Amino acid sequence: MATLAIPLPSEVHLPLDQEQARLSTGRDVRIAARGGTLTVPTSGLAPGFIQANLLVLPSCYADDFRLLCARNPVPCPLIAESASVGEHSSVKSYLHPLSGPQVLSEYDVRRDAPRYNVYRDSRLVKQGCLDIMEEWTDDHVAFLVGCSYSFEASLSGAGLPPRHGVLGRNVPMYRTNIPMCPAGVFTGATYVVSMRPYKVADVEKVREITRGYNAMHGEPIAWGWDAVQKLGIRDIDTPEWGDAPMTEDGRPLGEVVGSDEVPIFWGCGVTPQEAVMRADIRGTVMAHAPGHMLLLDCTDSDIASRS
Repeated sequence: MATLAIPLPSEVHLPLDQEQARLSTGRDVRIAARGGTLTVPTSGLAPGFIQANLLVLPSCYADDFRLLCARNPVPCPLIAESASVGEHSSVKSYLHPLSGPQVLSEYDVRRDAPRYNVYRDSRLVKQGCLDIMEEWTDDHVAFLVGCSYSFEASLSGAGLPPRHGVLGRNVPMYRTNIPMCPAGVFTGATYVVSMRPYKVADVEKVREITRGYNAMHGEPIAWGWDAVQKLGIRDIDTPEWGDAPMTEDGRPLGEVVGSDEVPIFWGCGVTPQEAVMRADIRGTVMAHAPGHMLLLDCTDSDIASRS
């Protein structure tokens, strides 16, 4: 069996400092990542600009991956890909009517995410590296998949800021028992979900706000303490990726099981990485390190109005 993705070792993620707060556009964030001055998770950066998960595959697997995304649009909403095989600085858009340059321009996919993971023959060989210059070849295709970080500005604007952002932590992500619809070589994988805790009274408002972001996973797929068991999550305090969730006063979230503060789960763009590792793919595969996204040039208003 393939070796599955494992989380980036825990880092100390402090709330945004003055330099990070000045990163007001997707391009600003990409330039900072390219220069090595930004190496932390991107939640909260450049509010309003769309963030994307990244997956880079050998071209022989590209058709199967497109089909996987089409069959599993909630965890794998495909929003763009390399304009041609081997192209690392221009994209073809699936966010109609936005063009490729409107989605992303003046970028280098090999350097513009804060951190990357590299897999070779389905085994993790580099974790949290700052670029993928050595690994990229003329036979690779980069795919961009929607990210739930993209609706967090709207949640914050409604007075519902995600807990991980407030505490300066990475969002927790969990492997579930929900099977993906297979496509070609991609078989046997399950959904990955991200989680943000909210009060029971806020659940409907959270659903309403995120429902318009179908290209970014849309509204939650499950919520409440009973959802933890239904999704096959073994321990809410031990996510497979990201940081352990906490209460507002800094305690493990698991200490308030059964209270009016409940976990809410969304489809997650780490799902494609899980699918790739289950597929036992040959060759070199590259991806963002979970939580360390590629920021785009389009905004949440562009996406929400077209979802």
